[in-house]
Amino acid sequence: MDKKAMREMVYWAAVLTLSAGVLAAQEPAKFGGTWEMTMEGRQGPTTQTLTIQQTADKIKGTIKGARGETPFEGTVKGNKISFTVKRETPRGEMTMEYTGTIEGDSIKGTMQAGEFSREWSAKRAKEKE
Repeated sequence: MDKKAMREMVYWAAVLTLSAGVLAAQEPAKFGGTWEMTMEGRQGPTTQTLTIQQTADKIKGTIKGARGETPFEGTVKGNKISFTVKRETPRGEMTMEYTGTIEGDSIKGTMQAGEFSREWSAKRAKEKE
């Protein structure tokens, strides 16, 4: 093999390797499943269950707690998640914006509702055998 052919082969091998790395880096994290979510409230911690279905970078699901079950939709970018929950309250509709970052089987994030915000965390629920 001559030097020019060898350089071209090395060049294309590098391009393919870098392209595969970029594509893998853009792959969204896997958020699908059931999560036990905890958030500190005015009267202590509250626990809710997140059930998430994921298709590529889109998610939908339900959040279930003491106030009932509410659907949501959102997106995933890399290891970041964001979704919106809208609930009817005695004072009208409340919109809560959730953002978080996944690390293994844990998510940590922030919920924002108008000027009000709270930190939240979630652990992936263990599969029942």
